[in-house]
Amino acid sequence: MSTQDDRFTDLLEYIERELDFESGFYNDSYLDRRITARMRRTDTEEYDAYQRLLARDDEEKEALLDSLSINVTGFFRNPDAWEKLRPVLRELTENNHRVRIWSAPCADGREPYSIAMLALDDSEINERRIEITATDINPDILEEAQAGVYETSQTSDIAEELEPLDDYELYIEQDGNRFQVKDRVKDLVTFEQHDLIRGEEKTDFDLVLCRNLLIYIDSSFKVPIFETIRGSLREDGYLMIGMTETLPTECRDDFEPVYKQQRIYRRS
Repeated sequence: MSTQDDRFTDLLEYIERELDFESGFYNDSYLDRRITARMRRTDTEEYDAYQRLLARDDEEKEALLDSLSINVTGFFRNPDAWEKLRPVLRELTENNHRVRIWSAPCADGREPYSIAMLALDDSEINERRIEITATDINPDILEEAQAGVYETSQTSDIAEELEPLDDYELYIEQDGNRFQVKDRVKDLVTFEQHDLIRGEEKTDFDLVLCRNLLIYIDSSFKVPIFETIRGSLREDGYLMIGMTETLPTECRDDFEPVYKQQRIYRRS
């Protein structure tokens, strides 16, 4: 007789095979939370029953893939960290060269747009020198990001998220609970599809933001991610990770803390 663990393993194997999703990159607790949430929504109690549902329901396959994509985000998530990013952007734009910034994964675009709005909002940051590349593995979420339209909901108060700005109406058009990013913000951001785990390194970035991804990723894939990031940074380039995340032990010699509490580092 199969156990719950066996049925969960069978379900993950089905998802890998039929949905072309690399479950091995993610830790099991993250996968179980996302899958269980979909099971509750479909009134399904057992893993094997949910697998049978997936086999006959293409819409549920799409819904599950969307749920498994890491797209939890917000404008200026952890505002204290963003305040420490201000002097970094000021310093970078003081020099007379193009400042290249990479947001990965960018989810629905709120992180790269936050960088753009911070640059436009701060008189000591020269936004004309800034160029932001935002990447994600999920093409559907990239379409949402490019549209730049967001709505306040039970879990997301957009006006509250934008409080770090002096006047967010300079950068956002609001219509009730609907918020649309203005073109002057969008013009600073370019969106691309990219797999941070299996994709190629990029080159010559001054700042990389890789926030709130590592908490979901299996530990064996964290070092390759940081190797990709290190190879993508210029010498003395900056890295910012999530407030609850830590650098893998193997990578700590590659980065020195600048604002340790806010998880901002410089490439050694």
